Amino acid sequence: MYHPRVSDGGEVRRDAGGRRVGEYDRYGAPVATLAWADDGRLAAAAVRVPDGSWLTIQPRATHDPRWGVSDQLRHGEAPLTHCAAIDWARVEAIPPLAEPARLPPGGGTAVLNLVAALAVDQRCPSLAYRGPYPTEQLFLALLESFHWIPGTDDPGPPPDPLAAFMAGGLRWSPAPHARAFAPPGVYVQSRERIDKLAWRGRAYYRADWPGVQRHTTHRVHDVGDHVHGSLWALDTALEDHLVLAPDGRVLAAALPAPDPAPRRALAAAVTAGVVAVVVAASAPPLAASIRAVATGLTLEWAPLSGELAVLAEGRAEISTRLRHALAARLATTTARVEHVRLGFAALAELALALGDALRARGQAALAAATPAAQAAAFDEPRTSAGAAAGAREIGLAVEALLEDVSQLRA
Repeated sequence: MYHPRVSDGGEVRRDAGGRRVGEYDRYGAPVATLAWADDGRLAAAAVRVPDGSWLTIQPRATHDPRWGVSDQLRHGEAPLTHCAAIDWARVEAIPPLAEPARLPPGGGTAVLNLVAALAVDQRCPSLAYRGPYPTEQLFLALLESFHWIPGTDDPGPPPDPLAAFMAGGLRWSPAPHARAFAPPGVYVQSRERIDKLAWRGRAYYRADWPGVQRHTTHRVHDVGDHVHGSLWALDTALEDHLVLAPDGRVLAAALPAPDPAPRRALAAAVTAGVVAVVVAASAPPLAASIRAVATGLTLEWAPLSGELAVLAEGRAEISTRLRHALAARLATTTARVEHVRLGFAALAELALALGDALRARGQAALAAATPAAQAAAFDEPRTSAGAAAGAREIGLAVEALLEDVSQLRA
């Protein structure tokens, strides 16, 4: 039995009982498979992730001491993590996931999209998240396959949907996306429009999602009648990597040649300011570890292509295209307040581009520390004196960054 998905040219296959057994994209490639047992339970399922590999779901195959029976997730033959067991034949809730960071990029979203698709099949109007980790990362992942709705009697939207989610105040209406794996190796994700792209290990997102703005260094945006995937900073495209038609056909996919500008070291004050911004945006127990792993780190402008910043051992390379973009923006005004604002914006872009890598190193260092050191990190309060010191570092970094770019403009 075949049910076409008109929105992207793909299709859903169902068995004689109407149950979903497969999803195929517009090119005829499988993107999800499901096998049902004779007793009506899901026997196994698999979802394709943006890099083209498969994540396998083994229902009720393991146990978690926090929530009991769990579904195991495998990548190839390797068991990666698990989520609370789902009644796939009658989806009733969004489950907690034990270790989302162990999944390949886009893996968690692919599983959530299957949950949303089955909820639609089963005419379930909304689901609640039942788990101990209502994080910002989970909130953003849910936005790709669901629409949030108030979880209380108040019909009005909450002023801060993320805060409402973390307080248990939202429900989620299933709105699964369509996925396609285009021939040049571009993953295309869409609902009413193209919302997300993945290519060569990079994920590109729309900035505007229901109720929130998503700031990423790789962005999906519209240019005339086309959809672009671009390296993005300071409210502009620094590089265009992908061009698609509105229906998802890939028209171009290529990285530009690196900027020929020579390498140039940035002042140590800029590094200190970037680290201070990352620390301020991270969980308090990671503060000391992030500062420790950043000791001796140097920043330099470099001829990158495809990335805003790359963290290597002891060095972070920053695209010279950001330096040129900041210089161009500064040249449009002589107002000191606008120059400072742009300096803060550029520093924030650097912290966003390097933050995840620095946090990952900080987390690894903290995990390797002694139990006493870990306990001390969790007990260390975030003081007003520490916040003031961080603010001073950020202010000095902005001044140093503006001074650096002024030399380019001279």
